[in-house]
Amino acid sequence: MTSSTAKTAPQQLHGLLPALIELSREYGADPDLVLGGGGNTSVKAGGHMLVKASGSELARVDADDFVAVDQQALTALLDAELPDDLSELASHIESARLQPGSSPRPSVECILHALLPQTFIVHTHPTVANILGCSSRAEALAAEWFGDDLVVADYVDFGLSLARHMREHASRYEARHGQPPSLMLVRNHGLFVAAESADEVRKLMNRVTATIAAKLPAPGDEPFGSVTRVGQEVAKRLILGIAPALRGLLAESETSLAGVCFDDSDRIMQLAGGTEGRKVTEAGAITPDQVAYAGAAPMWFDPPETNGGHRALVEALAGAINRHTDHHGAPPRVVLVPGLGMFATGRSPRGAQTAAAVYRQTIEIIAGSQALGGVNFLTDAQRRFVEQASGQGYGEPAGRHASVGRVRNKVAMVTGAAQGFGLEIAQQLAAEGAFVLMADINEQGAAEQAAAIVEAHGPGRAVGLPVNVTDEQSVADCLEQAVRHCGGLDVLISNAGVLKAESVKTQPLKDFQFVTAVNYTGYFVCVKHAAPIMAMQHAACPDARADIIQINSKSGLTGSNRNAAYAGSKFGGIGLTESFALELIEDGIKVNSICPGNFFDGPLWSDPDNGLFVQYLRAGKVPGAETIEDVKRAYEARVPMGRGCTTPDVMTAVYYLIEQRYETGQAVPVTGGQVMLR
Repeated sequence: MTSSTAKTAPQQLHGLLPALIELSREYGADPDLVLGGGGNTSVKAGGHMLVKASGSELARVDADDFVAVDQQALTALLDAELPDDLSELASHIESARLQPGSSPRPSVECILHALLPQTFIVHTHPTVANILGCSSRAEALAAEWFGDDLVVADYVDFGLSLARHMREHASRYEARHGQPPSLMLVRNHGLFVAAESADEVRKLMNRVTATIAAKLPAPGDEPFGSVTRVGQEVAKRLILGIAPALRGLLAESETSLAGVCFDDSDRIMQLAGGTEGRKVTEAGAITPDQVAYAGAAPMWFDPPETNGGHRALVEALAGAINRHTDHHGAPPRVVLVPGLGMFATGRSPRGAQTAAAVYRQTIEIIAGSQALGGVNFLTDAQRRFVEQASGQGYGEPAGRHASVGRVRNKVAMVTGAAQGFGLEIAQQLAAEGAFVLMADINEQGAAEQAAAIVEAHGPGRAVGLPVNVTDEQSVADCLEQAVRHCGGLDVLISNAGVLKAESVKTQPLKDFQFVTAVNYTGYFVCVKHAAPIMAMQHAACPDARADIIQINSKSGLTGSNRNAAYAGSKFGGIGLTESFALELIEDGIKVNSICPGNFFDGPLWSDPDNGLFVQYLRAGKVPGAETIEDVKRAYEARVPMGRGCTTPDVMTAVYYLIEQRYETGQAVPVTGGQVMLR
């Protein structure tokens, strides 16, 4: 327990908190139990309670994410004459804290934990439990499967009403059985498990979820009618058009496009492609999570039948969004396209990913409840209550790992990102708030490095994608995956590059062609397939700007002795940059190159087997050099600032190019004075 928590928590709780943290992380990391900001945990001792704070992410909690409160002061609120208003309830809960006025703050749900006397309380939203809870036969089935052990409470708006409602059920149970209930299922909401130890919580949770899962009938392959899908080529065209258009149309501002992701998995297609799918979604919402994170109702979009280009698609989408917003009071969080799949949206890619996960769960719950005999939907009044609460902050993904920084919520693809310069660029972009697509021919390396960024910066913040920049189909497939994951691109860092240094008198043609294919042709192919995606975003949000940045080299500004293949490819790259800049500015795309000096510490130079220091030593490029250190000192001596280029040096240029709005077609040197523009 940290010192800040220790100040307000009684000593008896100190030994219990590690077990609670372990339990919280265990359940918070399971998407079948917790999605978005759902779920809460607490522990009690000596009349006091530590409860997970509002806005904390269950899967990543630590001691600082728990708030110490007086249990008796909380339960006293149940009998106080207070209006059932969330804001007022929150202020009264604040007075029950052992250290009022500090951060973090307890959620309004903490009162539910206080009314149950057991030491450990865990509240989650298990998919299987909500299938039962959203069934029109929930009470009868629970009695059949669990006897009196599982208390089923009707759905009530969260706050004091829900707390008083749960207390009534708990009191009736205790009057009959002489002890408080251990299992409470709130219909259309979630499951409360109460026990004296963390291990007993696990046993109870496993019993409930396993029993329900074993009893559920299979919903069938077509629970929402026969399924049809559009053809593969049509699907690809629509995905690459609709996703970036949604990013622009739902943008918060010209510098913050919406997050979008796409899903055409089998469960999604059962609804989106099912003959009864649209009718099912019109019946209403089923859980607060759906309303808060994915919207009360999806928007169905029928694309224009003719391929009228960017304008026709944007106009059709804009009209559908306006109609949905007028009818539902808010833009869509989920867009379903018949026969194609689901586009989920959010303020950021993380928000879109959460909306997608919640709506996938929603479909699972509807299909399962339907198979149990019927679905119990929220009433309009219940739905409106959740929508109002969402406007007060409920409904955004929880956690300390919110995207912040100079490139907050931007989607950036970096090629050659599995190691070296590309990896460090990707890491720096993620640290400054970007969602990073790490593309590399080394698929495993890219995936492993993306996983490390996710561990450091939170869910969904990086994805590893395979790409061979010399293979156009590979690049096209990679960009399609990027759109599926994040809806589009704000920044393309074309970094993938190779170098084979040798005299023009002896270099094999295949080596020259290989360097040219990666450094020059690969840059062209990446821009060819990224530009239309960026152009669609601009068509939907004309003030938005996207950036293509080629990581070039000082060898693109001045010749390089016995290194003609590399220098020639980099000279050519600057020619491409200037030409792309002239053409693509009409699509709101700025195109620039950065020309770093020698990156001595990276594997390109320092790899002991095939780095440039080794290659140059073998090629005799530095007269008199006998060791790698001799070569390195010779190259450092050529730099007026006396050292090689570093990633922070390059990132300064990257951020400048992204943030400025009035420069394109430039080759920016970052050489420590070794190469100066004239």
